Amino acid sequence: MNIDVSSGRTREPAGTDLVPVVLGEETGEKVFLILHSEGRTSGKETLQEESTSILQRAVAEGDGDAYTRLEGALKELNGLFRGLILSGAVRDIHALVGVFEEDGMLHLSHAGRAEAYLIREGTTAQITEYSRGKPIPSFVHIASGPLEGKDHVILSTQRLLRTFTPAQLAQVTTHGGDVLKEIVSELSSEKEIACLLHIAVHADKQAALMGIGEGSRRGRELPMKAGRSARQGKSSAMNLLSKISLPSLPRLNVKMPKLLERKERKSGNTMMGLRDRMDSFLSDLRDPKRKRRAHLLLLASAVGIFLVFWIVIQLSLLSQKSQSREELKTLVEQIDTDIKTAENRQLTGDNDSANAILDRAEDRAKQVMENESGLYRGEALNLLDRIRQKKEELNNIVRIPPRLVVNLSAKNANIEAQGLMGLSDGEFLVYDRQQMYRVLLNVADDPVKLDDQELILDGTAFPRFQSRLFMTTGNSLIEVINGEPTIMKTEDPAGWMSGTDIKTYLRYLYLLSPEKNQIYKYERLNNRYSPASEYNVNGDLKGAVDMAIDGDVYILKDDGQVVKLLRGEQKPFTIRNLPEGALLGMTKVFKPSPTGNLYFLNPKEGRIVVASSDSDLGESSYIRQYVLESQDLGTLKDIYVDPDDARLYVLDDKRLFSVDLQAPVPTAGTADSTDQ
Repeated sequence: MNIDVSSGRTREPAGTDLVPVVLGEETGEKVFLILHSEGRTSGKETLQEESTSILQRAVAEGDGDAYTRLEGALKELNGLFRGLILSGAVRDIHALVGVFEEDGMLHLSHAGRAEAYLIREGTTAQITEYSRGKPIPSFVHIASGPLEGKDHVILSTQRLLRTFTPAQLAQVTTHGGDVLKEIVSELSSEKEIACLLHIAVHADKQAALMGIGEGSRRGRELPMKAGRSARQGKSSAMNLLSKISLPSLPRLNVKMPKLLERKERKSGNTMMGLRDRMDSFLSDLRDPKRKRRAHLLLLASAVGIFLVFWIVIQLSLLSQKSQSREELKTLVEQIDTDIKTAENRQLTGDNDSANAILDRAEDRAKQVMENESGLYRGEALNLLDRIRQKKEELNNIVRIPPRLVVNLSAKNANIEAQGLMGLSDGEFLVYDRQQMYRVLLNVADDPVKLDDQELILDGTAFPRFQSRLFMTTGNSLIEVINGEPTIMKTEDPAGWMSGTDIKTYLRYLYLLSPEKNQIYKYERLNNRYSPASEYNVNGDLKGAVDMAIDGDVYILKDDGQVVKLLRGEQKPFTIRNLPEGALLGMTKVFKPSPTGNLYFLNPKEGRIVVASSDSDLGESSYIRQYVLESQDLGTLKDIYVDPDDARLYVLDDKRLFSVDLQAPVPTAGTADSTDQ
């Protein structure tokens, strides 16, 4: 059986690639691939090259029947897709893979929202399975079945039935022009993005002479090859989905002439009868004696029509509700299966895959919750609770109520605390925009105003000189020595540099300036500071929000990235086993000692992520997360941990809280604490 294959695509927006691939042009068997991907350029190029290589090696040049070769290739493609998505190289993938055998058998499988349509004798049927909700970027089913002469198959990475009706798709193939050109033109006008492939089947002379005989019987009687899951191994999270096969559309042969003649005669008699009945009804309305009967008949007719419409609407609503019930029931079963699959992945140590499966299950549970019918909402709530508990168990998340240390609003009802300094065991200094509050154990002293004109931007302790430093709005630095605020000068003629955060280490002051992509380093002299020296050499500090220093400098950025500097040069740094997105929303980083853990604070969610101290190779390990639960807890401002990693303190705008930490986990290594 001969076929013509043509490809087309709409205009590609930035960050999107649309790629059609056809293999086996010189042979009778052909392999197809259409690919729609979004992400980084390197990731999209890797996806295209590796996908083509897999299909060439495993399908076009492989051994065995076409179905088995395709099934093996799809498993490799699923692994490739999953790896690129989890690494962040590619964000979204929609693809469709097919094999056409010389005997006319077609095998297809789709991933994402890609779909295939068969057009036979002016009728359009969707081959691939349509699933509601978020499309899965994996090949799940294989559809198999025979093609006939004059069939058309359209493969698309976008759902065409959003733009065309089935009748319009069939009409496009009968024009005799460029089918894909018309489809691409219409998609472009609707601002849809798609990569397409058109397969037109041509019957040979013998098949054309046989007409509707053997060819039609072959189309009807050839047993469908049962679809099998493309991912049947332990790694499959979808092996409970239904199996489908390619439909074969029957031909309708009707002898028309006598049937038309009979219909016309019957239609004429019906029209004459209706006309007589209408004349009789109008005459009854004009007759005083019979108009009552006519009015009752008119009223009964109106009631009857209303009842018919009401019954039709109710049956339609009942059918829709029944269909919705079945869809939601299937969705709930899939969620339960996903949770069990995630538990199995956790047992094998594949936490990344388990988290991804739980994220998908959570999205499905939210679809059930948002359904207007309200069906299975209770089951969805229970499933969401199970998913949350499983995520917390998987990621070692501890929910704990903090203990109130002191309420500063007792000293100042209008206090808006900004920061926290740990001075010694049980002694702290809390500051707002103008005043300082000394806290000893659970007692707060009366506030002391730092300056009548300047407002505090940031503050830090200077243990080497037993003083406290404050950066103020007047681009000045105030140091509190023995309780006395003193404006400190720098030998730099330009004065103090502006920044967002200050920290001290040994005898040096470090000032973070993300706008200038720099950290300025000042040496504390007798009663002043040296000129500023630029510390950062090659680190990217754009978007930096906070820093911690223990010999190495750790910079936290607003996108959750952590940059490590040593003597100004950026060093490798990674946190192994860190859950995806765990550092998003973090605003503070704290390290109590060179061998202590790293603590990251998310103020809005009341969440604290703990990671071990990194080794010489720059590898840290995720330990756990604390979620603080208290009705009195406001938006958190700052964090402090004692040098033994035994107790954690958090500050909101009016109160200071403490949390007893779990037993510290051994650190991965010791940081270099030498003078920089």
